[in-house]
Amino acid sequence: MVASGRQSPGATPEAATAARAGDTAAARLKERIYATITLTAVVVALTETAHPEHLESALTVAVTALGVWLATLVADEQSHRALTGRGATLQEIRAALHVSSPLLLTAAGPLVLIGVSALGVLELESALLLSAALEVATLFVWGCRTGLRMGNGPLSAVVSGLADTLIGVSVIAVKLLVGH
Repeated sequence: MVASGRQSPGATPEAATAARAGDTAAARLKERIYATITLTAVVVALTETAHPEHLESALTVAVTALGVWLATLVADEQSHRALTGRGATLQEIRAALHVSSPLLLTAAGPLVLIGVSALGVLELESALLLSAALEVATLFVWGCRTGLRMGNGPLSAVVSGLADTLIGVSVIAVKLLVGH
């Protein structure tokens, strides 16, 4: 089965199901990487605030994740209508929610660290910077994992991880240079 929902000629139902599962996993990872880069830029921008506060920081992270998630759902529905000429079915809505849910999960790490900071364990700016560092490290891990899955060995995996990290850091730098 291809992304449009039509089965390729000669494809077996088992192959179609496996392809769809692979497409879903890839789409979920894509959403998670996108959200990771977006939230990392937001967290870094919060560190540049004159006097960031815990509640303001937590709300900014939560609302950003929620906003990106809702925008993704709207874009998914709009593109679905444009391609199919109809609204999504309940099954298609569930699939869209499943694929886009990692966008919300990305906020968990920064929110936990902001909460730990609110308890006085570390300064808020340190918590925000640690959040950004962990998110960038996550990009590196996903890049390495991708490199290993491609079967080109550990050096290729590290290069892939570094490339993903560089891309993420570049997007964050652009966000900071352009402003919040």
